[in-house]
Amino acid sequence: MEITFLGTGSGVPSKNRNVSSLALKMLQERDEVWLFDCGEATQHQIMNTTIKPRKITKIFITHMHGDHVLGLPGLLSSRSFQSGESTVELYGPTGLKEFVETTLKTTGTHLNYPLVYKPIKEGIIYQDQDIKVSAKKLKHGIPSYAYKIEEEDKIGPLLPDRLKELGVSPGPIYETIKNQSTTVLPNGTEVHRENVTGSDIPGKRIAICGDTKPVDSLAQWVNGVDVLIHEATFIEADDQLAKDYSHSTAADAARLAKQAQVSYLLLNHISSRYQQQILEEEKTRLQSIFSPLQFVDDFTEFTVK
Repeated sequence: MEITFLGTGSGVPSKNRNVSSLALKMLQERDEVWLFDCGEATQHQIMNTTIKPRKITKIFITHMHGDHVLGLPGLLSSRSFQSGESTVELYGPTGLKEFVETTLKTTGTHLNYPLVYKPIKEGIIYQDQDIKVSAKKLKHGIPSYAYKIEEEDKIGPLLPDRLKELGVSPGPIYETIKNQSTTVLPNGTEVHRENVTGSDIPGKRIAICGDTKPVDSLAQWVNGVDVLIHEATFIEADDQLAKDYSHSTAADAARLAKQAQVSYLLLNHISSRYQQQILEEEKTRLQSIFSPLQFVDDFTEFTVK
């Protein structure tokens, strides 16, 4: 899993930060890209990356404020001109379908692929044999959600020494043994996968939080994730502004990360009022609360380990 931040600003675009969007790239695992939020000019940002719009199969919207959705109709339209023919699923709060359909209709835009709308509520909103996505309601001026992406654990590696003891030589049979619980060899020997593989490989877990003020129950919900992506619209010195506008400070996010014992904190949705030096100073203060963490920039890439 690789995360590419396409827009890391809040409210309005600036010279250094576009408005909200990030891509979760799962090309090796699924040959797919999932997009989270799609602020104005997201498709322009994508042009500066290796992301192919036709690979985008799911788009998750955290809430309906313009800096998180105004780039969506343009991206969907352009995808039709970029060999995009597969279905796109849109997950989001009430109003998402009306917004997209009205915009496409009034602009005379016709897509070459189906759109499937998936209204969300708290709980599991998508699940297959490899991955699960859950949503949790946050506290903002309008309905806002966090998304948690959880991979299923993977079968551990084959143990060649144990296979050798059973008389199994390297070859295509290895793949057969790993892909099924019991394999019968030509000589009649039964090989049980659980006896010839190592410990399961834990699936990766990521939480992506939309705009919100602190939510007490969020720590339990994101507990132990590998990566927490959380808004940090304001620094702690501007705590009152955060309260006034139903946002969080970077320190709020750091305290959440500590309480939830996450592995890594990525701070996103940053006000343009803060220059890089201010953010570096704030990062130093935050590290006394939680580490490792970083303020992300547009085109920051992060590999989930």
